[in-house]
Amino acid sequence: MQSAFDFLNEKQQKQVEQAVVDAEKRTSCEIVPVVATSSGRYDRPEDIVGLWLTIITALCLWYFFPRNAGQGGDWSGLPLGVELIFATLLLIIAFIIGAVAGSRLGWLRRLFTPRQQMQDEVAARAREIFFDKRVHHTEGGTGILIYISLFEHMAVALADQAIIDQLGQSFIDQICLQLTEGLHTGDATTAICDVIKEIGERASASLPRAEDDQNELHDVLVLIN
Repeated sequence: MQSAFDFLNEKQQKQVEQAVVDAEKRTSCEIVPVVATSSGRYDRPEDIVGLWLTIITALCLWYFFPRNAGQGGDWSGLPLGVELIFATLLLIIAFIIGAVAGSRLGWLRRLFTPRQQMQDEVAARAREIFFDKRVHHTEGGTGILIYISLFEHMAVALADQAIIDQLGQSFIDQICLQLTEGLHTGDATTAICDVIKEIGERASASLPRAEDDQNELHDVLVLIN
């Protein structure tokens, strides 16, 4: 699973941060880009993959190593007790391997995690960061969060009330769609910078930067592992 700290190199991170600086020169908006490795724990895939691998292992043992007890003139094979212990150990190992694979392989975790659950986790985590990073506490209510969650391949844009009043929720939804499409089809750095630039351009008319405007939030790309 890709880490947020490996998503962009140092040069690309600086490009994103410079895009924030340039956009905020034109508007009173406080733009906070955030990249997170994951938004939820998602324990369910570990159990499901472990269970499936255990079942497959049991079927393989039954098919490839059938027990032919009671045949006259044949004393080959291990005692029943030893076979049971051996089979039990194999099934336990299979479950552990499956659980580890389900926790380490991102595509496998996504395969066994309901999409609605991922959407709920991403939305909840974005709201949490919106308050924790004080995006919601700017003086003019002009904070906007650009949140990207790598494991789920999802993004969220959250804006404070002044931005919604001036630009509308449809604009927030539009930049979120623009971001996800850009991340899916193109360069991640370009996609993030383009969205930040779009915010600066659209907000400059209705929420222009005042001469005495104070930079309330740090112009940095926030990385959360």
